[in-house]
Amino acid sequence: MTTTHEAGWAHASGALRGPSWLREPSDPNALVDRLWSATAEKTDGVLSVGGVALTDLVAAHGSPAYVLDEVDFRARAGAFRDAFADYDVYYAGKAFLCTTTARWVDEEGLCLDVCTGGELAVAERAGFPMHRVLFHGNNKSEAELRRAVRLGVGRVVVDSFQEIERLAAVASESGRTTRVLVRVTPGVEAHTHEYIATAHEDQKFGFSITAGDALEAVRRVGSAPGLGLRGLHCHIGSQIFDSSGFEVAAKRVLALHARVADELGVTLPEMDLGGGFGIAYTTQDDPSEPGRLAAEMTAIVAHECRALGVAAPRLSIEPGRAVVGPSMCTVYEVGTVKQVALDGGVTRTYVSVDGGMSDNIRTALYDADYSCTLASRASSAAPVLSRVVGKHCEAGDVVVKDEFLPGDLAPGDLVAVPGTGAYCRSMASNYNHTLRPPVVAVRDGVARVVVRRETEDDLLVTDVGPEIRTEQE
Repeated sequence: MTTTHEAGWAHASGALRGPSWLREPSDPNALVDRLWSATAEKTDGVLSVGGVALTDLVAAHGSPAYVLDEVDFRARAGAFRDAFADYDVYYAGKAFLCTTTARWVDEEGLCLDVCTGGELAVAERAGFPMHRVLFHGNNKSEAELRRAVRLGVGRVVVDSFQEIERLAAVASESGRTTRVLVRVTPGVEAHTHEYIATAHEDQKFGFSITAGDALEAVRRVGSAPGLGLRGLHCHIGSQIFDSSGFEVAAKRVLALHARVADELGVTLPEMDLGGGFGIAYTTQDDPSEPGRLAAEMTAIVAHECRALGVAAPRLSIEPGRAVVGPSMCTVYEVGTVKQVALDGGVTRTYVSVDGGMSDNIRTALYDADYSCTLASRASSAAPVLSRVVGKHCEAGDVVVKDEFLPGDLAPGDLVAVPGTGAYCRSMASNYNHTLRPPVVAVRDGVARVVVRRETEDDLLVTDVGPEIRTEQE
């Protein structure tokens, strides 16, 4: 029986012991290379990324800060492009998107998926080729659909019968044909967190294959004026390490693909298999390389198509966090270090930093695990199991649940957390009226701000309360 503490998982029974997979390092100064971006390295204990020492970066741009490794980002994008050369590869705008990364995605030959009008606006400002944009979302507004049709986005993924009608009306009014994929739920649960598993039946996305809604949706799209039916789309979740889940999903979606041909007389030319490939946040994670994923997924589809006697459609994938996730780290300054005596003579070391759940909500939201390292100097002190926490007025404001850090960690030290490229800045908030950190891109010894730090003026600009009184009043 599991006991849940009202203040969250961090206070539950048994939480004082570190996880079974976490091992005390022989050298707490060393980097675990596979957790960090390609150019990350330490010199005399100082962490640098892209040839920029994080001590210098913080001196120039402050902390906390997101540090984006351009070389690593482009290399990971290129690895998926080359491994899936016969596919359309869609970069996940929701993971992290700004005009700079949109241009990198374009330059590296990837497509782009967006799921809101705001993400589409970034793509438009960046000059991203709209015919290579895929528009997701389970509740797109009429205004968002009008914008997508006007801009000529390459594919709209429809998610409900109401949306089919809404999009058909918008497309017909414009006099254009909008290409459409139908999102289906194959009833496959990826082995991931409940909130990021997206292909089981009891969730908000897509049309059920089992209930027959998917086939009906295909029929309606195929007969709707202004809509060009292109194929099926599925997505089984996120942070997925192998292709086993795709095997079951592909079998069910390809069976529907064949049924559409048999019963409706329509050969669908495309299929999007989703993706959501995982990354290494800690030493317990073992993600697959793009080449292996491509070979396995291609073999799965080929096998099922032969069994069904159908030609393989043009395939698309969505790597998700796997491109930008490892390409970014977050650097913080330590404010306090506190040893808290607990029952049984156990002591917990709390390391408080100048950020927290406002710049990385994933630990609190998903019980996500992260690693971290002392980034500003070398230490000869013995490692101590520590918990890195934020500055917010919440007991669950935890950045790194458990990590071995040098025992002499002190205020003013910098710590860096790898693997924060996906969803951390995208999900960042102004909780407690904090200011969201900048994103600083680094390459070849040069640091440049691609998303600036918020200011208090930014924070107050939307506050349209009573007029401000002057001292004279």
